[in-house]
Order: sequence, then C-alpha cells, then structure tokens
Amino acid sequence: MRNIAIIPARGGSKRIPRKNVRFLAGQPAISYPIEIALKSKLFERVVVTTEDEEIASIAVEYGAEAPFTRSLELSDDYATTVDVIADAAQKLELRDDDLICCIYPVTPLLTIERLIQAQKILESGSWDYVFPACEYTTPIERAFRKDTSGKINFLNPKFVFTRTQDVEKSFYDAGQFYFGSVSSWRRKIPILSGNSTFIELEKNETIDIDELEDWELLENILRFRTLKI
Repeated sequence: MRNIAIIPARGGSKRIPRKNVRFLAGQPAISYPIEIALKSKLFERVVVTTEDEEIASIAVEYGAEAPFTRSLELSDDYATTVDVIADAAQKLELRDDDLICCIYPVTPLLTIERLIQAQKILESGSWDYVFPACEYTTPIERAFRKDTSGKINFLNPKFVFTRTQDVEKSFYDAGQFYFGSVSSWRRKIPILSGNSTFIELEKNETIDIDELEDWELLENILRFRTLKI
C-alpha cells in the first residue's frame, strides 16, 4: 500500500484569477501544500494534476510531479473533485488498496499533524474518506431568511427560542484535503457520504478564500506567523 498526494490545480479560477499560482505572502499559493506534503514524509509521490503549463512548471519547481496533462473536459467549472482524482489514479496506474490524499492548492494553513491524524483514522477503520471540518460558529438551526415583504422566515421555527448551548453542534467541510483509498476514488463514491468521517479543526486552522478580501486576510495571517517565528 502506498500513500500518494494529488493536488488538483486548474488554471481557470474565476473569482480570484490565477489564484493557484498567485503570490501569497511571497510565494505561489500552490507551493504551500506541496512543501507541507513533502515535509510530512507521508507520501511516496506528490502529484499535481493540471491542464495549465505554468502551474505544472511551478509545481515541479517546488518538488512535485506533473507527469501528465489533465484534459480540458476535466478542467472546467463542472468537473468534480472525485472525477479529477479518479482520472489521476487511472493515469498513475495506482492499486485499489493505495491511499490518495487529495489536497487543495490554496491551503497554506494545512498542517502535517492533521494529515497524519486523518491517515491514522482512515487506516484504522473502514471509511471511504476522512477529511477536516469546522464547527459552525452559530447554530444553523436558527438561520432565517427575509421574504418579499421584508418579514423574517425561520428555516426551523422550533429552534427560535432554543438556547445556543442546547443546540447540537453542526460542521462544514473545511475544504483542505480528502484522504481516501484508490478504490473509493475510482468508484467515484461521493466524499460527503454516509461512510465518510471528519477530524475537527480549530477556527484558526482554515479560512475560506472566495474574495480578494479573504486573500488579503490570509496573507496577513501568514506574515504574522512568520514574524512570530
């Protein structure tokens, strides 16, 4: 059984153009997960799957492999992570009992400790995937919307007067990595399925990067960490 890290990094990101190779606190964003994966010593290979020549070149520069070019059909807005990783597993001729850790390319807050934790859970059970998640900071059961007249409509009225501490915790996918067997990826089992489990991250271990403001916040976090070191 082998552990392989695969980083899916297409060139056509929309909200933050070229974000996978955009400089983040002094180095290309994709360089962070590559360096972390290599330093972890968990993986026999660290592979980047991309259709973009510049991304492939930068990946190789930082120590990863880019042994094939991803098809354009698997590089558009509709290609799923599972489809992309299943394709990579086939191209790399991996065995069903090998493990793949799909690591997203803009994950500089990723830690080796969390990768090791997820791998141990995956190997000790019969899970399809193990991934990191974060707790919602406020109960989603008390969410509400505004209707056309401006009135508040609660999504779950029975929780309107429930104390926050009495509501069960809810979590969301942190979007950092997904550890699973080649068999699970190859069969294209959905990641968020009943046979997946998660490790809980602290609030300061991840940040969603959707807008340039998020990018700037992440840069400040990374620069502050460098100053502390």
